[in-house]
Amino acid sequence: MSIFIGIAGGTGSGKSTFTNRLKEAFGDRISVVYYDNYYRRRDDLPFEERKKINYDHPDAFETQMLIDHIHALKEGRAVECPVYDYTVHNRSDKTVIIQPAEVILVEGIMVLQNKDLRDLLDIKVYVEADADERILRRVIRDVKERGRDVEGIAKQYLTTVKPMHYLYVEPTRALADIVINSGLNDVAFDLIKSKITLLLQK
Repeated sequence: MSIFIGIAGGTGSGKSTFTNRLKEAFGDRISVVYYDNYYRRRDDLPFEERKKINYDHPDAFETQMLIDHIHALKEGRAVECPVYDYTVHNRSDKTVIIQPAEVILVEGIMVLQNKDLRDLLDIKVYVEADADERILRRVIRDVKERGRDVEGIAKQYLTTVKPMHYLYVEPTRALADIVINSGLNDVAFDLIKSKITLLLQK
């Protein structure tokens, strides 16, 4: 039986860093499902219109598909996960097969927002960071990895990312089993690592 761990938190908080550290520690015993890959396909809109979508609202995600996939993984079945392409603001035509594993991490800003999704998780982690740190990390990431320009990043952050964070993401902090202040927090990492090890031994 798999252990499902949700890793939530605002943009640039350190979720991916924490996820990658756990992946490195447990190797093939862990599979990772990224909530961002479940952004809705928007072939109906041209690129300029897709750029205007509020991607930080729960409705931007096809959450039921993610929930269905988690149920399948719980039953020991592999799932065909969509792959999102940030450069075109849409799903790509590629998919990735997620295999069942002893531990499955579900990572994304809204992981703890939906109750049906939250109830499928055995451990709920919220990673937080200072707002200034988060926006700086986002700027660096979006320019380097997603082909964005600084002006566009700033506009998106002020119009949707920041207000939606306070409305939908930050309130889920209170729903987490553990809150950590950095993806590099060694004490928190060791605690989660030890908890996973104990659960695996059972």
